[in-house]
Amino acid sequence: MKKIFYFLTIFFALHLMAKDLVVGMELGYPPFEMSDKNGKASGISVDFLEQFAKEHGYKLVVKNIAWDGLIPALKTGKIDLIMSSMTITDERKKVVDFTIPYAQANLAILTPINSKIKSINDLNKKGEILALKRGSTGHLYANKNLKNATIHLFDKESAAILEIIQGKADGFFYDQLTIYRTWQKHQDTTRAILAPFQKNPEFWGIAIKKGDVELKKELDDFISKSKKDGFFDSLGEKYLKDVKDTFKKNHLQFFF
Repeated sequence: MKKIFYFLTIFFALHLMAKDLVVGMELGYPPFEMSDKNGKASGISVDFLEQFAKEHGYKLVVKNIAWDGLIPALKTGKIDLIMSSMTITDERKKVVDFTIPYAQANLAILTPINSKIKSINDLNKKGEILALKRGSTGHLYANKNLKNATIHLFDKESAAILEIIQGKADGFFYDQLTIYRTWQKHQDTTRAILAPFQKNPEFWGIAIKKGDVELKKELDDFISKSKKDGFFDSLGEKYLKDVKDTFKKNHLQFFF
């Protein structure tokens, strides 16, 4: 009995001593980052980091932060990392470090159902209006490659999507999952063009503070392990089975 009490004491002492691992997420991108019916953080990214924290002796703390505030929160030390379906870009790498990629994605197009848009080239014309989320990779792509179009920016993707639904804009760019699921909900007003139009896919990584070598190595090792042992596959099956099947049917690259 004394031995059991001893081990329980050690267990709870270690639990109490566990260092907080504070992650910033914008909980508005299901099923990767979202809130459940009780308001608790949930989704693929949360499950992934909970398992990481468990194996490395951390206590996971999730902070819901607006997209534009994520990198500033990391730079000022309010959070330890960002896992929020964030694309690794050269611009972001100037201010934060990234892990190895854990997922890849491609931009796709949402357009009004009656539009004549068939490809990205059709949107690079005067008179074409793009509704895009401010700071997103779709916004960055348009700034660089679609200089003939008019760009309207919004802080939330839902506001940009509404412009397409109402026929006020001709194109909205986001990852294929978002475009596919939005089209599913609004098939009477929108049309999805899922074929990738970028030369290279986007890679998602976990952002960490510049120079945090130890945490980067732990996360890199865990990402590699999770790809090999099927943990990422299990998360895909749990949260994205219908999408995985659809992507396979249409010969599209899945996230993991």
